[in-house]
Amino acid sequence: MTVRALRRRAVSALMTGLVAGLCLLAVLPLLFILGDLVAKGASSIDWHFFTRSPAPAGESGGGVANAIAGTGVIVGLAGLIGLPVGIGAGIFLAEYGAGRLGFFVRFVADVMNGTPSIVVGIFAWTFIVKPVGHFSALAGAVALAVLMVPMIARTSEEMVRLVPHSLREAALALGYPRWRTSLRVVVRSALSGIVTGSLVAIARVAGETAPLLFTALGNLNFTTDVSQPMQTLSLQIYVYATGPFDEWHRLAWAAALVLMGLVLVLALFARWVTRERYGAR
Repeated sequence: MTVRALRRRAVSALMTGLVAGLCLLAVLPLLFILGDLVAKGASSIDWHFFTRSPAPAGESGGGVANAIAGTGVIVGLAGLIGLPVGIGAGIFLAEYGAGRLGFFVRFVADVMNGTPSIVVGIFAWTFIVKPVGHFSALAGAVALAVLMVPMIARTSEEMVRLVPHSLREAALALGYPRWRTSLRVVVRSALSGIVTGSLVAIARVAGETAPLLFTALGNLNFTTDVSQPMQTLSLQIYVYATGPFDEWHRLAWAAALVLMGLVLVLALFARWVTRERYGAR
């Protein structure tokens, strides 16, 4: 083996090791967070934790059933509002967004992606909470939907753009109108990517706290009335973590572990959807 070949192998091994080390360095914070949450919160999770509402201040026991139900209601309602708008905007940008309107929509989506979530909360408070005169889960869902729309729109646009043009041309050659080609052929081909982007966006907003402080506010009682204040896991963690009682701190760690687990499940499901679609090819 020549000296040049040995040098190439050495450089290749060095760079491979460097990249592997950097990947491990990027994953370490997540592993540390998970380990810390499991160490401090797993012992507090039991059946009562999922089925009971919070106990009065200073007393032991209680759970976060109201926060779990509130998270499902608010995030689900945000998905009902944000998913059609975001996916529709993404399809429009990919299929018909070559003009000035498309440029403007992309610019607004990019700006919104970088907007702090607390600004969105203030926006929702100004235009929804203040005119009505009280906080509500609906206002919180609207705030989360506003955060979801630009993420879903840009992801859906990129997924639709990945569909080969030959599929569009074949559908048009068979007499399909353009709108039907977009909805029946293009969107169906990009469906797994759109679903993945939507799940990632839902996981992203499920842990938001700042917008909900100005909109949903929180509620220690169990309720599913979207016109009234409602608790979520993120709000419950905020209240417990900043409270003066050790029992609250213990439950905050447990609630954080549950919320982290929810986000991880959504992320893994998104990966599974992608693998099911493309892994068999």
